[in-house]
Amino acid sequence: MLRVLVVDDSAVVRQGVLMLLEHVPGMAVEVASDPLIAREKMKRQRPDVILLDLEMPRMDGLTFLRELMREDEPIPVVVCSGLAGPGSELAVRALEEGALEIITKPSLGVGEFLRDSRTRLVEALRNAARARTRLARRGPPVRLEPELLERPSPSLLAVTTDKVVAVGASTGGTEALRQLLEPMPPDCPGIVIVQHMPELFTSAFAKRLNELCRIEVKEAAQGDRVLQGRALIAPGNRHLRVRRTGGHYQVELLDGGRVSGHKPSVDVLFQSVARAAGENAVGALLTGMGDDGADGLLAMRQAGASTIAQDEASCVVFGMPRAAIERGAVDEILPLGAICAAVLRRARQTRALR
Repeated sequence: MLRVLVVDDSAVVRQGVLMLLEHVPGMAVEVASDPLIAREKMKRQRPDVILLDLEMPRMDGLTFLRELMREDEPIPVVVCSGLAGPGSELAVRALEEGALEIITKPSLGVGEFLRDSRTRLVEALRNAARARTRLARRGPPVRLEPELLERPSPSLLAVTTDKVVAVGASTGGTEALRQLLEPMPPDCPGIVIVQHMPELFTSAFAKRLNELCRIEVKEAAQGDRVLQGRALIAPGNRHLRVRRTGGHYQVELLDGGRVSGHKPSVDVLFQSVARAAGENAVGALLTGMGDDGADGLLAMRQAGASTIAQDEASCVVFGMPRAAIERGAVDEILPLGAICAAVLRRARQTRALR
């Protein structure tokens, strides 16, 4: 039985979640109107996962989250947040503190929201309950070897095309992406990213990474070029595709249905990079539940790209990398702390123009 504790000061939200989840097989739900009441309920029975509001009286959700994350084996937390402005920025800070997923709060009506989002909510709670929460907390900085921070010589640049680094991640991916991007040098290859995250939160996530990193990190916009020293993150609810135009790469944003269960989909990104860049690409598949990205990474490898998967020991959830490994899509399996250096090393391998 999966035990869920909902901590939210809105009686309407608490009742709505109870109504939504009460008939889900194998799931039992309790509610608390604030963290102080939640503490007392947790003493009587420890939940498997917490659905947490961030803005509450008496104790705010971020303070309670930090308290939970101090435990040796923290209870997994899914954040229930408002969509825009301070709410989205606060939710991104919660992910930095160790929360695993974000679920959006209703904007038009609780009942309508919960009916439409039932599948996503149940999936997020189950995924979080299976995750290794301690690995989602902020890790130590990655140190790169000095030679990886040096600029390639002009003669080296003359025999190579621009490289594209494509990255996919899901549960636990926000911290994994920080560890990947923070040490990147300003002249690193252009990077394109799909992180499974709700609409509007990707903008706040990209803004936060841009504050932390030496490279530019931004939410992708239609027609953005893939440039050295820039990372583009797919907006929530839009697929991201890379195409080649003349001598450079740029991105397209697409609507349409979910692919491999997600929108944006890592498979859509990786398959487009396989077509557009071929052997001039590096693909990295990081922590996440499910198999999104496995087929796309295989397409990249078959097109001549270098491919990397995060290893099980450093993953919050090993689902996506495992699926890619099982399909023969991966050249190299590495711990998270080694992936930045490996990406740079592989991207700087020379290939003569044909």
